[in-house]
Amino acid sequence: MVDLTLIHTAKTHVATFDALAGAAKLHHIVRPDWLERAQDGIDDALRREITTEIQRLTSPILCTCTTFGELAESLGAIRLDWPMMQAAAQIGGPVLIAYCLESTRAPSTALLERAFSDLDTSAEIRTLPLTGLWPHFTAGDTDLFHQQIATWVGTSLALVADTSCVVLAQASMAGAATLIETEIPVLASPAIAMRSLTGAG
Repeated sequence: MVDLTLIHTAKTHVATFDALAGAAKLHHIVRPDWLERAQDGIDDALRREITTEIQRLTSPILCTCTTFGELAESLGAIRLDWPMMQAAAQIGGPVLIAYCLESTRAPSTALLERAFSDLDTSAEIRTLPLTGLWPHFTAGDTDLFHQQIATWVGTSLALVADTSCVVLAQASMAGAATLIETEIPVLASPAIAMRSLTGAG
């Protein structure tokens, strides 16, 4: 049985990943305060706190937060969005990355560029900022959050016809994947990562 510790920045992710766990045994750590504090950058105090938490853990760790995924990876954790970015690179560009937090943009873009680089191919990446929708998520209105993401992504795809696939950069956005009316792949990180790690999902 796969034994994983997941580090989240929103409590709602616990149910999402439990539903994808299959036979895997999951342990959850939920720290929404870390995401709030990281919006202006990861300062030394937050870096030390995250480092201490990760280093005390013994089971494999999956970091589900995009904002501090790079830091978590440097400490030995698995980044939730890496399998998704690998899948997007295998499909090829142009790839549209949609994100709802500005702190997500740079790490997501860099990770996708890394996935393309691993395949020795050039990356054509387009970004779709949907930061105005984030208050819906923090208010707990996830249905509206996902519906609005789907609307905006669908509109963007209608305007740019040559997109190869869509990447929903944050785990919180995954519920929008099935709502987007398109025939191109729409990739969401939770299910892809759990399939990669456990064969479940």
